[in-house]
Amino acid sequence: MTAPLSCEQVEQQLAWRYATKRFNPAKKIAERDWQALEQSLVLAPSSFGLQPWHFVTISDPALRQSLREHSWNQPQVVEASHFVVLAAKTSIDEAYVSAFIKRAASARGVPEASLDGYRGMITGFVEALCAPGAIESWCTNQLYLALGMLLTSAALLGIDACPLEGIDRAAYDKALGLPGHGLSAKVAVALGYRADDDALATLPKVRLPAQSVFSRR
Repeated sequence: MTAPLSCEQVEQQLAWRYATKRFNPAKKIAERDWQALEQSLVLAPSSFGLQPWHFVTISDPALRQSLREHSWNQPQVVEASHFVVLAAKTSIDEAYVSAFIKRAASARGVPEASLDGYRGMITGFVEALCAPGAIESWCTNQLYLALGMLLTSAALLGIDACPLEGIDRAAYDKALGLPGHGLSAKVAVALGYRADDDALATLPKVRLPAQSVFSRR
């Protein structure tokens, strides 16, 4: 294990980050940095470790321009170095759970049968989500854990980011062909480097005082 960042370094980078409104289109994220950001999504936590999600990186300029039209015309969609759509699974079936158990057994070097109890726990949980849309809602909640990992990792690397929930999810789904893969777009993230003329970059953060959002019992 390498030495962790200091508390001061973490606090400094988290204070530095903000939801970037204007990016410098000429400044691109280096490939090695992008690989690290992708790994932050791969390593993101999820309940049971199921990772009920998929991430689509949009490089095609024409596609990004069309998605801007479904994103309240926000310029980040086309100005940022990278643009990622985070999609959640709309259902979880037995085959998906079985594939996960097989992968877990292989990764940990144990027989699949030794994970039968875990398989049963996951299956029971999923089956209990029987209300219409309940599984998709749960998967969406998991997806936001990955979003947090991506935003935090970007800040620690000195890379600007802006999460966009102001998107037409149905239009995104259609443009990216997600329903055919059992997926639905929930949020997008623009990543890159802030433009020099983004006035929001230097504005003080507006946050509730710590004592109003924490309690100790």
